[in-house]
Amino acid sequence: MPSAGDADRSREVERRKQAEDARPRMNLQQIQSWVDLEIQQAQRRGDFENLPGAGKPLKNLDKADPDWWIKGLIEREKLDLSAALPTVMALRQERRGYPESLAGIADEVAVRERLADYNARVLEDRRKPVVGPRSPAIAGRVDVEETVAQWRELRADQERPLVTDASEVTAAGEPAPGRVDVRGGQAWLWVGLLGIIAVAIVIWLAMRN
Repeated sequence: MPSAGDADRSREVERRKQAEDARPRMNLQQIQSWVDLEIQQAQRRGDFENLPGAGKPLKNLDKADPDWWIKGLIEREKLDLSAALPTVMALRQERRGYPESLAGIADEVAVRERLADYNARVLEDRRKPVVGPRSPAIAGRVDVEETVAQWRELRADQERPLVTDASEVTAAGEPAPGRVDVRGGQAWLWVGLLGIIAVAIVIWLAMRN
């Protein structure tokens, strides 16, 4: 025997159906007129002014790639689709990023935990049931010790201070022996030119007198 709640729901469904049937339907001409009206109102409001790419041709229209607009949307909006990848593909992508993706971690214990977690997720993915006759794709595990050694080298390169060339400049800021002081040479050149000009002026004055 139906309950009072079921009867109320049935009446509500019937009421919505009647309201939907009573709603006036728009034919194709009315829809086109409504669309034109919306466009005209948007133009008057200035919604189409200063849009990105206004007056420029659409890109990639000459390409045969049917997914060009999807790829363009991903590039334009900078969408991160890593979460949409199959698990095995995401694991492979994560593995290709080692050890560079670990360079920002300063603690070796945290690096080992990250690698152990990756290997655990690889094993968990391999335990999933196989569908179909083909062998499933798998992601490879990482060698923790080898990757940690590579991480140490990366960290050492980042923390290594810049070494100045002692043969270029001495501690006092003077050129090292055997190197030419360009700034000093330029100064003496100007002094020589001024001396020549002064001598030329003196000779010219003497000739006039």
